Amino acid sequence: MPDRTFVSTPHEVVRWSIDTKTSFADIRTRYEAAVPALNADRLAQLRRERASWDAVLADAEVNAPYGFMRFWSTDVGETMQLAGDSDACVAYLMGNHTIAERMYRHDPAVMLYAPLRTTIHRDREGLTRFSIDQPSTRFASFSFPEVAAVGLELDRKVANLLRVLDIPVPDAFDPTSAQRS
Repeated sequence: MPDRTFVSTPHEVVRWSIDTKTSFADIRTRYEAAVPALNADRLAQLRRERASWDAVLADAEVNAPYGFMRFWSTDVGETMQLAGDSDACVAYLMGNHTIAERMYRHDPAVMLYAPLRTTIHRDREGLTRFSIDQPSTRFASFSFPEVAAVGLELDRKVANLLRVLDIPVPDAFDPTSAQRS
């Protein structure tokens, strides 16, 4: 039997940094409205009540109008201003526990990449950018086709969110979007 003490999985990830074509304050406000904060109290209540998974699914659908919730955020820019840096940046963990579960059941290690990390930041040229690692490139590194399929689904959900936010959508996130253009 082979030694499985250490398992390494090299994989390539594609990071996208997309010009939002708007101000930092504007896109931050719109993003936080479209991706509401996880209602941790409600989730705790569902756990206390030992609610059915169907109830958790229904609750997530109501609380994630575009498929995602904010699990965490921090205003990195404010902190870095203490060092004299002036660029704005907010970092987020965005996801949906009901989608993550469909991968978790195959390999709990998917939680390395779920929820998804995103940033809204101003770059050196003053452009406000939305950045994210393409989900399918993260989840393709697992040896389960079911996990890879959810990664592709997340690409499409991110594409939809970008459309809602009026941010340009790279064709790689939703190949059918090129046909609609």
